[in-house]
Amino acid sequence: MICFPNAKINLGLHITSKRPDGYHEIETCMVPIPLFDALEMILDPKKTSFQSTGLEIPGEAKDNLILKAYSLLKKDFPSLPQLQIHLHKAIPMGAGLGGGSADAGFALTLMNNLFDLILDDFFLEEYAATLGSDCPFFIDNKPKIARGRGELLEPIDVNLSGSHLILINPGIHIGTKEAYAGVKPAPPKVNLVELIADRSRWKDELVNDFEESVFKNHPEIAHIKAKLYHAGAYYASMSGSGSSVFGLFDEKPKKMEWNKDYFFFERQLT
Repeated sequence: MICFPNAKINLGLHITSKRPDGYHEIETCMVPIPLFDALEMILDPKKTSFQSTGLEIPGEAKDNLILKAYSLLKKDFPSLPQLQIHLHKAIPMGAGLGGGSADAGFALTLMNNLFDLILDDFFLEEYAATLGSDCPFFIDNKPKIARGRGELLEPIDVNLSGSHLILINPGIHIGTKEAYAGVKPAPPKVNLVELIADRSRWKDELVNDFEESVFKNHPEIAHIKAKLYHAGAYYASMSGSGSSVFGLFDEKPKKMEWNKDYFFFERQLT
């Protein structure tokens, strides 16, 4: 059985407070985009194995969120059979696009179907939340306002159909510690739900709180955003904690020249 985990972008991202457990409270709108990994699972009579192709995945295979998702279900359903798992990685990692979280969320859904567990989305989201803050989003995989650590989800009507998306990742690694170190948590100055409903306000009011410090430390990322606006984007922003930057256009812009080492993705959204 095969599925295609997709990336996400953030429309606005506010760090609203720091929690006693060390995590931060956030508020953001997450929207799926058509940039995909490929995940295949096949029953195996002998043992569970994991392999990957495509972009290199750092770290030990045993630490991959997909295997952690399998172990999580295996704990509650001991009779689950063994699996051959193959992931083809195309979504850049550590890029603010939720690629690892998507793989974990889609793995839970895929195993739910493959093993006929008949778990509804609520239970899958509960499992996903133990794997990572963004993981529950990818169970329903529709535009959502995310609060809490990112696991408290509220549906929102966001229609980007007809927009042309350009996504750039310059390959700059921004660690979680660096990203949060430059942010002073504060209550949002705007109502995000109302703001999302009025696209004319996005450019001036829909902000990602990570941008100020990240742009100061990495001017190259700020330059990418400025270039997207110069090309006619109606909205451009860094996604998550970076370093990916996306632009949304009413129509496909004229060809822009980018550093050949950048990851580049564009698509007409439907």
